[in-house]
Amino acid sequence: MDKSTTIQQLQLGACYYPEQWSETLWEDDYRRMRELGFSVIRMGEFAWSIFEPTEGDFSFGLFDKALDLAHAHGLSVVFGTPTATPPAWLTHKYPETLNVNREGVPYHHGQRRHYNYNAPIYRELSARIVEKLVRHYRQHPGIVGWQIDNEINCEVNVFYSDADHIAFRRWLQTKYGSLEALNQAWGTVFWNQTYTDWEQVFLTRTTPSNSPNPHQLLDEKRFISDSAISFVKMQSDIIRKIAPHQFVTTNGLFGHLNSHRMTQDALDFLSYDSYPNFSTVYPDRDENSLLDRKWSWNLSLVRDISRRFWVMEQQAGPGGWVNRMEAPSPRPGQMRLWTYQSVAHGADAVLYFRWRTAPFGTEIYWHGLNDFHNQPNRRIQEAATVGDEFAMIGEKIAGSEYEASVAIMKDYDNDWDGEFDSWVGPLSRRSEMAWFKVMQHRHIPVDVKRLEKGVTIEELLKYRLLVYPHPAIMTDETASLLTRYVEQGGQLIFGCRTGLKDQAGHCPMHPLPGPVADLCGILVEDFTLIGKEQRAPSLKWQSQFSGVPILAEGFNDILHVNSPGVDVLATFAEVYYEDRPALVRNRRGNGSVYYYGAAFNEGIVERLLELTGVHSPACGKLSLPKDVELAIRRQPDTGESFWFLLNYSELEQEIAVSGSYADLLTNMQVRDRVVLPRYGVKILKETSCYQGQR
Repeated sequence: MDKSTTIQQLQLGACYYPEQWSETLWEDDYRRMRELGFSVIRMGEFAWSIFEPTEGDFSFGLFDKALDLAHAHGLSVVFGTPTATPPAWLTHKYPETLNVNREGVPYHHGQRRHYNYNAPIYRELSARIVEKLVRHYRQHPGIVGWQIDNEINCEVNVFYSDADHIAFRRWLQTKYGSLEALNQAWGTVFWNQTYTDWEQVFLTRTTPSNSPNPHQLLDEKRFISDSAISFVKMQSDIIRKIAPHQFVTTNGLFGHLNSHRMTQDALDFLSYDSYPNFSTVYPDRDENSLLDRKWSWNLSLVRDISRRFWVMEQQAGPGGWVNRMEAPSPRPGQMRLWTYQSVAHGADAVLYFRWRTAPFGTEIYWHGLNDFHNQPNRRIQEAATVGDEFAMIGEKIAGSEYEASVAIMKDYDNDWDGEFDSWVGPLSRRSEMAWFKVMQHRHIPVDVKRLEKGVTIEELLKYRLLVYPHPAIMTDETASLLTRYVEQGGQLIFGCRTGLKDQAGHCPMHPLPGPVADLCGILVEDFTLIGKEQRAPSLKWQSQFSGVPILAEGFNDILHVNSPGVDVLATFAEVYYEDRPALVRNRRGNGSVYYYGAAFNEGIVERLLELTGVHSPACGKLSLPKDVELAIRRQPDTGESFWFLLNYSELEQEIAVSGSYADLLTNMQVRDRVVLPRYGVKILKETSCYQGQR
């Protein structure tokens, strides 16, 4: 059961660390939280040495007081299991618990996430501290749920300790059953890598030119994911056995982790940590950068796992450690904007990180709501505004779900394989962003849909358009599912390199695009990478399109049409494959499939949206500027829809309105026009008989 469905009101709160502050501050902190409209806090996830100061010696007094006082002030608590930061006594006595890099150098105590998932003693001690905590607090009236660990696979997402090598062998033996099958899957006959004894098999290690076996590397990432999931499930099983009435979650979205399966196997829902101003630290390198708006892509990734979720850490100030990730302070209004960005995409609870900035440690510049001086500031004032608004609209919005008719498809195998494959991975990243940017700027709400095992045709048919940019790994099962989607009326778009590999990462001896060649009605007769010093060819359109030339960038598949029903929509305009097909459409059953022999850019995405007839739901209703995001949440039971308008610009935006709407944040009726201040937010509800003020 998804315990997040029990939320009847949007929740607002903060992360709080009572162990870092004098007990004399607690009551004033809790009182002020309640004055801001906060109802929930998170604590405990970094406090193992408080609970177990020495091995086998347990102490709960500090958190007993902190929890009792929080509950007395009407604050619910999400309690964290403290396994992200093992204490010094543990790593000193049991150095085998430390993670090791690929070169064999161990990480040492002094930061966090320095452990490995597979050391038996670490799993044993982790299980013990979790069981002690859950048994102690299972009946505490203030605890509503548990966060397992903190940010699984953050900081480091590869593991090479002795325990990991041993566990990898066991994992491979279970998967393949024999060395013969392993050698076949890894193609070890190439360069004489054949294994004759399981003791010869390791996780990837340092090689000349740092180029390990790609099939081994793909399995390594699958193994790391399974190890992390097993570690989370071990803790979840303990919590669910002892405290089944309290929900279980974990926070973050990090690499080499199948978060869908982790959530399915071990959680009630996934939580996320949203820091939109890190867009200034990791910017898109182009003139059309989404900046903080790009976090809507990250939130869409989370929403595919949990349609409604919690944001366990929402940016509340400038962020960064003392030596990296230096994000500037949110400008006035941006913190509120980012809060509603999270809500618009499916969050039913938002906790700011953190209540007060730490005066010591690695994160002294990772600012919270309160500064070091603990005096009122503009961020506290902004949080108070959000608290008042949540109290007013929270019952209406909670439980509603994001609505989209378009989805960008992904899958973990292609993500992980693409990290190493420079002929595919970079194409996927640029194409996903091209699609997302154009749909953001055209105000077309979009989902992310990962093709995981068990995805049904009904889940796909809710979308009018599916975009699967570069699925190099394509299985027969996936091809069959997508064929049924198209035949039953869906529109599907592929890009170059589709169908290149099988599930092991081999390139089978069949023409591209492999298992979807019949669906697309084409074969790839030639292909080429566009070199760094080469100019990509432009497209020559066979129909009504004209205007600015569109370049077929990144990689070119030169297509051969082998089905009479295929329409050639564009050809390459230059180089040795001039006039050869570049973009085709095949009508299959009641739907259509498009194949584009290049990486996607914003120009080709614009054209494809016109070809597929996909428009914004705001067409004819709202005239939205480019800098305003549209997101729609709808109540599944009543059908009520809520239109979130988010202005990411520092300029005021004016929106022409056709029809009558209720502005939920001002309790006013809206006609003719809406003015969004810089970084402003509106939530509109369509109505013809709204009884609010004029």
